[in-house]
Amino acid sequence: MNLKSIVKQFEYYQSVGEKTFGQLDDKDLFWQYNEQSNSIAIIVNHLWGNMLSRWTDFLTADGEKEWRNRDLEFENVIKTREELIAKWNEGWECLFSALNSINEDDFDTKIYIRNQAHSVMEAVNRQLAHYAYHIGQIVYIGRMLKADEWKCLTIPKGKSEQFNQEKFRKGKHLGHFSDDLK
Repeated sequence: MNLKSIVKQFEYYQSVGEKTFGQLDDKDLFWQYNEQSNSIAIIVNHLWGNMLSRWTDFLTADGEKEWRNRDLEFENVIKTREELIAKWNEGWECLFSALNSINEDDFDTKIYIRNQAHSVMEAVNRQLAHYAYHIGQIVYIGRMLKADEWKCLTIPKGKSEQFNQEKFRKGKHLGHFSDDLK
C-alpha cells in the first residue's frame, strides 16, 4: 500500500471540488434540479458527515459512528458559502489526519464499517471511490450551471493531442497524473 499515492489521489479530488466551487456564484451552490435531487451544498454536507464518521478514530472505532445523522446530511442545512467551505475543509482535515496516522504496522488492522470488516486498503478504496462519485456530481452540476462559461478542470476539449504530446515529450517519468493539469 502506497500511502503517498493515496494521499495524492484524495488531494486531487479535493482540488477538483475546490476548482468547481471557485467557478460558481453563491446561489449556484444551492441550486437543485428538482426537490429529489441534491444541491452542491447537500453533497458537501453529506461528504462532511461521511468523512467525520469514517475517519475519526479510523483504526479503532467503527466507521459508522453513533453520533452521525446520515439522513440530516441530505437536508438543506448549509446556508452560506462560508459554511460550505468550513464543512468541506473540516472533512478533508479529518481524512488527511487519519491517513497521516497510518503506518505499515497498521496495514493488517481490520477496519469496521457498520460491523463489516475491511482491510485498511479496502476501507481507503471504499472512501476514495465514494468521494470521487460525489465530487463528479459536484463537477457535473457546476458544468451544467456554467455552460459555455465553464473552465475545464483537466484536459480541455480538443486539446488531448497537444496534452499527450507534451507528456510524451518528457519521456518516461515519475509523478502523479494530475501534476501537469491546471
